[in-house]
Amino acid sequence: MTTPETPQIPAAALADDHAFAVWAAEQAGVRLLEVRAQGLQGKALKDAGDAAAQSVLAELLATHRPDDSVLSEEAADDKARLEAERVWIIDPLDGTREFSEPPRDDWAVHVALWQRTAGPDGAGELVAGAVAQPALGETFNTAMPSVVPPRTAGKPRIAVSRSRPPAFVEALAAELDAVLVPMGSAGVKVMSVVRDVADAYVHAGGQYEWDNAAPVAVARAAGLFCSRVDGSELVYNKDDVSLPDLIVCRPELAESIVDFVRRHGTD
Repeated sequence: MTTPETPQIPAAALADDHAFAVWAAEQAGVRLLEVRAQGLQGKALKDAGDAAAQSVLAELLATHRPDDSVLSEEAADDKARLEAERVWIIDPLDGTREFSEPPRDDWAVHVALWQRTAGPDGAGELVAGAVAQPALGETFNTAMPSVVPPRTAGKPRIAVSRSRPPAFVEALAAELDAVLVPMGSAGVKVMSVVRDVADAYVHAGGQYEWDNAAPVAVARAAGLFCSRVDGSELVYNKDDVSLPDLIVCRPELAESIVDFVRRHGTD
């Protein structure tokens, strides 16, 4: 018998990693909405959300992808993943602060799959991903990649943290004659470019692999430019999981943004 704790997996999600990422992210999202409705506040709500979403994703991965490794913000880092062929990189609740401030909707669930590629260097790449925004009822994913609509704004829009926008992005905006759009979680900022709410997300304030793996997988599938701020490749499943900076933007803005960072840095 299937219980609420172990939902029945659709056949498509059982067989296909793209569909599984979507399904797993949405199951965690359902649980997070339930937690949010319990009347908790502040740190109690943050902690309950983190724990509940981690529990859901950990169980689903252990049950349906038992041979794969997992890297999660909310669990100890098992270094066996460094030798694994497949690693799920998850952030069970991205934007915990926003989650704890109902009715804010700028928080997300990240589920991505990294897979080792052929070759002696042990390199790999992101091959599937989903970013669920449960409070919006939306899941952006690589199963059915988004088609980024034509830009609707006259000036470029750059998504930034609502609490700590970096000074260099303000200087970048001045050079590009762009406007800054504050919002919550890293995943939401990347999805804002997918949704034509923003045209770029430029960050150099420190992140980890789980903060941007799923968003980058989804953004790339949608045809957006993704790199480190110096234009170099984003690399995942490293021993050191710090991945402190990135650019996600419409392709026509990439050269201007990378050139600005090379000339001015991010200090």
